[in-house]
Amino acid sequence: MQKYLLIAAGGSLGAIARYWVGAEIAQRLGAKFPYGTFVINMSACVLIGFSLTFLGRRSGWNPAWRYLIPTGFVGAYSTFSTYEWETLASLRDGAFSLAALYAIGSLLLGLVAVWGGVILAEMVA
Repeated sequence: MQKYLLIAAGGSLGAIARYWVGAEIAQRLGAKFPYGTFVINMSACVLIGFSLTFLGRRSGWNPAWRYLIPTGFVGAYSTFSTYEWETLASLRDGAFSLAALYAIGSLLLGLVAVWGGVILAEMVA
């Protein structure tokens, strides 16, 4: 039960941070280009890379930190970072074809899925 509470706490903070960072960036730089989302995704990549590597090398640290930070906070802040982490893990394992399939498949099928959702909503709305 503790891990779910830690994920929820981190997720709440991550969602608030995502909104705040996105709004601040959009207010400062405008909304013509999605600067806020771009900054969120890139900073989440740094955060997940740092936190998973740091926590993985600190075996004496309580494993609960993994639930709070990379799973809860970063997971709610941006799932793009998880996608990038998993792609990098495949590359580091030498699974280049798997990494390419995952990266390209996620991009292309994700666009198709969003488009499908738009079409479905337009049909029922």
